[in-house]
Parts: sequence; C-alpha cells; structure tokens
Amino acid sequence: MSETIYLKLKESARVRERRVLLGDLAELGCRDQETARRCRLLEVMDIPEGSRESYVISVVSLIGKIEKKWGQVQVESIGETDCVVSFCPLKKPRPLWEGAKAAFVCLVSFFGSAFAIMTFNNDGDVPRLFQEIYRQVLGYAPEGPGILELSYSIGLPLGILVFFNHFSRAALSKDPTPVEVQMRAYETDVNTTLVKEADREGREQ
Repeated sequence: MSETIYLKLKESARVRERRVLLGDLAELGCRDQETARRCRLLEVMDIPEGSRESYVISVVSLIGKIEKKWGQVQVESIGETDCVVSFCPLKKPRPLWEGAKAAFVCLVSFFGSAFAIMTFNNDGDVPRLFQEIYRQVLGYAPEGPGILELSYSIGLPLGILVFFNHFSRAALSKDPTPVEVQMRAYETDVNTTLVKEADREGREQ
C-alpha cells in the first residue's frame, strides 16, 4: 500500500542557499517519519548565479517531483497552490552602514510624523477649537498655552505609542499592531502580484 504525504505549501519562503529543498518551502506530514524526512531533503530547484531574486513554484510541480522520485506515494495538498521563493544570500554584516540606515529611517519617521501632526492641527484649526472650549468653560480665553494644550501635547504621543503597541512587555494584548497588519497585507498583495505575473509570463517553476 502506498504512503500518503500531506503537503502544506507556504505562501512565501525566504532561502539563504542556492540549493532549495522541499522542506524550505513546505511542511510535510506522513505516517512514516522516514518518508517525510526524505521528502524534506528533496531538491526542488537550484538557483543559478546572477539570477533574479524571486521565483514562483507551483504545488503541481512539487507533487510531480515527489511522485517522480518515489512513485509509490500519494501526495495530498492542504496548503497554498503557489509559493513565492525569495533568494536572500547571507551578506557580511556592516554595522556602520546598518546604523546609518536605521538613523535615516528614524529621522524620516520623526520629521514626517511631526509634519503630519502639524498639518492635521492646521487643517482642523485645533488652536481655535481650544480657544472656544476655554470661552465656553471658563468664560475667557487665556493668552498663552493652558491645560488643554498641555494635555493634548502629552496625550497625543502617549496615545500613539499605546495604540501602536510598541511596548511589548507592557502591551495590553498579544494582537499584532496596526503597522504589522498593514505590512502583512502588503506582503500578501505583493505575493499575489508575483504569482499572477509569473503565470502570465510563463515563468512559474
């Protein structure tokens, strides 16, 4: 009786070596652990030198390779139909360059956020709103900054930090942050586009 192998293909996989194994792209389950181990070590592609960084591999192609290698097996696909393979070779660490990139991103994020907040306050005319609140509550508007401006200045950054869940140890929940959700949605859209382009151009492995 033939063995049944359950193949759960990943949506995307990042590999460091040019020799890509089936275990890098999928999870495999089988009653016979030795068969599953051999399947994980099956070479599915060899990335050539100087080639592009992304490939699309179809689950049909992988099933064909398994059945060609071991004819007496039955493969059941329970995962994705295509996998986007990204080749990211290990590079020599460059602390100075990495630190410079991190500093640049921090500066852009800081000044960009500050500009966005200032334009929002200007569009919403927050200073005039505070003046109206002062007049309705106190009967007059103070000349300089008051308790509302102080509370707003403290509450705005504090609310952003809490909302985006930056303090992992003090987080209210283990749910992903809005930034992480958007990054995963963007990654899914990119993978879908790569799969469709590879299928349209006939580059699917």
